[in-house]
Amino acid sequence: MSRFQVVSGKGGTGKTTVAAALALALATEGRRTLLVEVEGRQGIAQLFGADALPYEERKIAVTPGGGEVHALAIDAEQALLDYLQMFYKLGGAGRALKKLGAIDFATTIAPGVRDVLLTGKACEAVRRKDRQGRFVYDYVIMDAPPTGRITRFLNVNDEVAGLARIGPIHNQAQAVMRVLKSPQTAVHLVTLLEEMPVQETADGIAELRAADLPVGRVIVNMVRPHLVDEETLRTGATGRRKEIAKALTRAGVTGSAALVRPLIEQASEHAQRVGLEREQRAVLAGLGLPTAELPLVGDGVSLAALHDLATELRKQGVGEGADA
Repeated sequence: MSRFQVVSGKGGTGKTTVAAALALALATEGRRTLLVEVEGRQGIAQLFGADALPYEERKIAVTPGGGEVHALAIDAEQALLDYLQMFYKLGGAGRALKKLGAIDFATTIAPGVRDVLLTGKACEAVRRKDRQGRFVYDYVIMDAPPTGRITRFLNVNDEVAGLARIGPIHNQAQAVMRVLKSPQTAVHLVTLLEEMPVQETADGIAELRAADLPVGRVIVNMVRPHLVDEETLRTGATGRRKEIAKALTRAGVTGSAALVRPLIEQASEHAQRVGLEREQRAVLAGLGLPTAELPLVGDGVSLAALHDLATELRKQGVGEGADA
């Protein structure tokens, strides 16, 4: 069972929404999940209608089965202070460095340091146990950077481990990579049924596999319903005006002649979209990964809508099995 769930996707695909729904889906039957944000956008707080998340783990939701969702917005500067205290016992000296601007410099300028701190903090939560030796969180879900950056983001510890061959930095980087490249981790990619997101998803999967990072599922988000049957789609695509006009007249619609053209145009657009979506589904099927689909939420994403999406994920088996 993969305890660390990483959610990435092209910008605009709704990866933060999917990560939040996944956290709810996994927090069933009394389980505890931690939903981690690393990009500083406070997207999780907005989705759950909560105040901006501080640099501490905070409970933000309870599931019907008694499970809990906790959330954490990881701040790279605070994570570096934790790191300095943990490995070098700097304490007050670390806070003095922050006042001098050294912490901000290190997390902004030093190559890879920021990503190492962010992934390291999340992996620490994955490994953490209580006094009875039980994991504090059953699952940790990360709302990760977009697909174009995800492989470098996750693999940066490997680079750091190679540069720092001894000492606490090396050991920390190695410990993080043991989690990230193990069955404990699954990287899910969120996409839409559109050409560019699907292509970026395919490229992202290839990069993750090349880096030996474990790929989980493809989650197709914002799937729009098919409003008409196959015969109507064909009619819309061929534009059979007379048949449509007669059908409107039989239905008692007045001024049916004026309605025919816009109806045909809408039907043709819908038929074209359905055709393009089928092509993209075929591309995704060729990637050889399990997939899940989430419907388009028309009126904005509320907490109730998140619970509905979580239910849909559970129906499709997300949250069960080794790849979930």
